[in-house]
Order: sequence, then structure tokens, then C-alpha cells
Amino acid sequence: MIKKFKVKSSKLKVQKYIFFFLLFLIFTLHFSLSTSFADEVRSRAAVVMNVSTGKILYAKNPDLRCQPASTTKLMTALIVMENAYLNDIVKISRHAAYTAPHKAGFKAGDEVTVEKLLYAALVGSANDAAVALAEAVAGSEARFVELMNRKALAIGAENTRFINASGLPGPEQYTTASDLSKIMGYALKYSKLKEIIGTRVAEISRENGKAIFLKNTNRLLWSEEDLVGGKTGYTRKARHCFVCAAERDNDTVVIALLGSPSRSDLWKETETLISRGFEVIGNKEKPFIYLAKTDYDYPAIRKASYKGKNRLKVKNKRSKSKPDKKFIAKKTGKQKKAVLTAKKKGKTKIFAKNKKGSRKSCRIAKRGVIDKHKG
Repeated sequence: MIKKFKVKSSKLKVQKYIFFFLLFLIFTLHFSLSTSFADEVRSRAAVVMNVSTGKILYAKNPDLRCQPASTTKLMTALIVMENAYLNDIVKISRHAAYTAPHKAGFKAGDEVTVEKLLYAALVGSANDAAVALAEAVAGSEARFVELMNRKALAIGAENTRFINASGLPGPEQYTTASDLSKIMGYALKYSKLKEIIGTRVAEISRENGKAIFLKNTNRLLWSEEDLVGGKTGYTRKARHCFVCAAERDNDTVVIALLGSPSRSDLWKETETLISRGFEVIGNKEKPFIYLAKTDYDYPAIRKASYKGKNRLKVKNKRSKSKPDKKFIAKKTGKQKKAVLTAKKKGKTKIFAKNKKGSRKSCRIAKRGVIDKHKG
């Protein structure tokens, strides 16, 4: 009897060890899969949200403040839907017509309906259309921005602040991936907005008979079957941004990405996160949320080299892996072919020496002035 008891107890121990080993193996596998999946997302911040419950299914740095770029136009469209009629006629002001750099091409004095301007702002990411809508609703863009910030707080986007209707870069303009997903979730309540952000191409007729052709900046409309629609954004500081919605089997998810290094990464990560979001819902998995370091804050810049007529490359002294920052410099001297090396002497000027030893003064232009936008 004693021997039998010992054999049974040893079997129980073995089974217990096997059970704990399998449990450890499952946990390790799940953790490694989650970690590898997290590594796939190169954007500074990302969120996948279940629209019906408002719960986050996946997130990377969900509360990191980032520049919103042209995803701002989604909030602009929300305010317009609540304060204007689609058939209202808007007269394009001179200020709106000259809003740079990405424009639909409206001229000062053109009369266009609110609906057409919404298509231009959301499909073509046109800054002139966004400013024209703001002026039509509130009389000025500044007063319109007050409505935008008030609405952001009302829908729970408490970590968001706008300074214009277009998304042009500026101080104290920011949002988070979490807030941006809330804004998109709220926008989906309007069937018209849902229709516009899902439109691939559109044409706007003008008074003079010339038509404006618009092609959606959202490339996934041509490849992702589950996609409802979305809004892109880009500035040099914000990098590539995107917020969209996708539907599958009566479930709707919103994906918000901020600070992606390239458009190809942006599309790839969006497709991955759409699939991941529906997997979490279907398998009833727990949400995966983590914080990660970003390259938002670069170390102090010490060395610079100036080559050519108008391109100043500023190299990061501490890290060779990070890409060089670029500034535009205006050269005051009249040297055509000389290759110059420059040392920064303050915030606004640099002094460059050529091979012969003579010094040339260069003025560094403000980054906000040269920031390029792709929508």
C-alpha cells in the first residue's frame, strides 16, 4: 500500500510539473507574439478602438501628444455638420483662397456649396476648403477654432487642442491616438461624413465651368475590403498620420495612427491593426496596451554641413542611426560652386567657411515656413 501511494504521489507531481510547464509555455508564447506584434508598429502612437463599446483593443502610447496634421479636418467637418446646411452657398474669401500649401484651387469670389467644400476638405485634403468652411460657419477661423476645442472636450477628447481648421503646424496644436479615435467614432454618427470619407474620387464644378477633380488621399480604399473610410495627414513634424474605420460582421473598429515614418508603413500598419482589432473582438481577448520610447525628442544638435545652394543638413552628433534633420538656409554671399561647412552660431544665423577660408553669412529660415504638406 505504501509503495502504491508513493507511485501515485510521484505521478501527481509529474502531472503538476507538466501542467505548470505548459502554462509557462503558453504565457511565454503569448507574450512573445504580443511583443513581436508590438515591434511591427513603428508609428509614434496607435490605437484600435471598438466603436460599439468605446473600449481600446490595442494601443501604443495612446496618450502621447502628437501633431494631428490634416486629420484635423475631421473635427472641422463635424463642426460644419452641426452648424450649417449642405446646400448653403459659401463665397470663397481671399484669405481662404490663398491658404497654402495644399489647395483644391478655389479662387477668391467663387461660390460653392458646403457639401462640395466638405468633399474637397475630406477627399482632397484641401486647406482652402477647410478655411472657407470655418469662415462660413463662424465668421472667422479663430472663432471656429473655439468651437472645435469646445467640441473636443464635449466628446471626451480632453488631451486635444486645435489652433486652425486645416491642420497646418503651429505651437500648442496636438492630439493623441486615443482622442483621435474618439473623434472618428463620433464622426461615424453622420451618414454624410461616412459617405464622404469613403469616396474614392469626386468632381466639383465651379461657376466658370471648370471642374476640380479630387482623388482620395486614402489609398486603402482601393485595397481594403472592410474599410469604411478615413482621413490622412502629413507634415514634416507630424510625419504620416491616419484615422479610419472598418466594419466586419456587424462590428466596427477605429484605427488611429500618429507619427508613422512613411506612407508605406502607414498602410501596412493600418491593415495589420484592422485584422488585429477584429481578432481581439472575435476571440474575446484582453486588450494589449503598452508604452514605448519614441524619437520625438532629438538630442542637442551640434554639427552642421552646408552643401549646394539651399539645403542645410544638420547631423545628430549622438546617434548615427537616426536620419539627418534638414533646414532651409538662404545664402547672402555670391558663391556658386563652393562647398561650405558651417557651424551654428545661435538660433537664426550660421557662418560658413569655404575651402579658401573666407566666411559667408547664412540665415536659417523658420521650419514652419518651409513645412511641406501632402494631405
